Amino acid sequence: MSGGGTGGHIYPALAIANEIKKHYPDAEIQFVGAKGRMEMEKIPAAGYPIEALWISGINRKKMWKNLSFPFKLISSLYKSWRILRKFKPDFVVGTGGFASGAVLYMAQRKGIPTFIQEQNSYPGITNKILSKKAVKIYTAYDGLERFFDKNKIVKTGNPIRKELYQTKVDKAEAYKKFGLNPDKKTLLSIGGSLGARPLNEAMKSIAEALTKSGYQLLWQTGKNGYEAYQSYQNESIKVVPFISNMQDAYAVADVIVSRAGAGTISELTLVGKPVILVPSPYVAEDHQTKNAKALSGNDAAILIKESELKDKLWQSIEMLFADENTYNEMSNQIKKMALPDATADIVKDILRTVY
Repeated sequence: MSGGGTGGHIYPALAIANEIKKHYPDAEIQFVGAKGRMEMEKIPAAGYPIEALWISGINRKKMWKNLSFPFKLISSLYKSWRILRKFKPDFVVGTGGFASGAVLYMAQRKGIPTFIQEQNSYPGITNKILSKKAVKIYTAYDGLERFFDKNKIVKTGNPIRKELYQTKVDKAEAYKKFGLNPDKKTLLSIGGSLGARPLNEAMKSIAEALTKSGYQLLWQTGKNGYEAYQSYQNESIKVVPFISNMQDAYAVADVIVSRAGAGTISELTLVGKPVILVPSPYVAEDHQTKNAKALSGNDAAILIKESELKDKLWQSIEMLFADENTYNEMSNQIKKMALPDATADIVKDILRTVY
C-alpha cells in the first residue's frame, strides 16, 4: 500500500488495508510513504509497518528548490525496487501522494499487478502515466474516461471513515459537547486540520451578522489559526482548533462551509446537509475546484471562489437558512451522490481480479 502526504491520501489507504484484513486476517500489508510526511506517524499508529522514501513533489513556485529532485527520484525508485524484491507482494495499491508514484512504477516494471484509487475528479500527471499499466482504476466521479482507459475504470466512490455513517450519534449530547443551543440553526466551518486562513477570515467577517440573525457557529480554525481567532468565542460562536469527533459536528450542523478535498466531499455526500464549497486555489491542477464543480453542477452544493468570499458567503448562508425549498432540494441532491460502500467494493474487486 502506498498513499500519503495528506489525510486525503492516507485515510483511503488505511480503509482499504483494514478491509483487506477483514477478509484475510493473516494478510501481510506493507505501507510505503514519504520521509517526514504525516503518513510516517499515522500508519504506525494504525498498526501497520511503513518504509520511508526520500521523495517530495515538484515545487512550482520556487524552481530552485527542485535541484535535488532528480536525486530523490533515483533514490526512491531504487528503494522501492528493494522493498518490492524483499516483500514480494501479490499486488500494490496506490492512493496518491509523493511515494505512491515511485512504488507503483517499480511494481509495474516487475510485473506486479497495480491498482490506483483516484480520489479527484481531475487526476494528477503521475496517475495519468501510471494508469497505462495499472490493472484497474477506482474512481469517485463520472467523466474520467477523458484521462484513463474506460475499460479499466470502476466507479466506486472514495473510501471514508466508517464511524461517520455506522455510528449512531446522540444529537442532544453532541450539542452539549460543543456548548451549542439545540434551538438555534448552526453553521459548521471546516478548513482542514491545519486550517485555511481565507476561510477563517471570512468567518471573522460574518461573525457579528451571524449572531445578530439568531444563528450560531461551530468554527474549526485549524491548529495554525486557533490563537488568532479564539477571542471571537461567545455564547453563539464556538471556536476550536480541531474536531476529532466529526460525526458529532456533522450531526449538529444545518449548513456546512468547507474546502473541497475529495475525501471531505465524499464524507459530505453521506452527511446530506447543504454545503458551501470554497476550493483551495493552491493545490496541484486546481483539482479542488473541479471536485466542487462535480457537485455544484448537479445542484448538490454552492461553489464560491476564495476571491468571492467577501461578496457571496453571507448571502449564500442566509439564503440556505431562510429558504426551506432550496435547503431541502440541495440536501436531496447531495445525498444522491453518496457512495457508502466504496471500500468494500474496491477490495472485493481487487481480490476477485488477483485471485
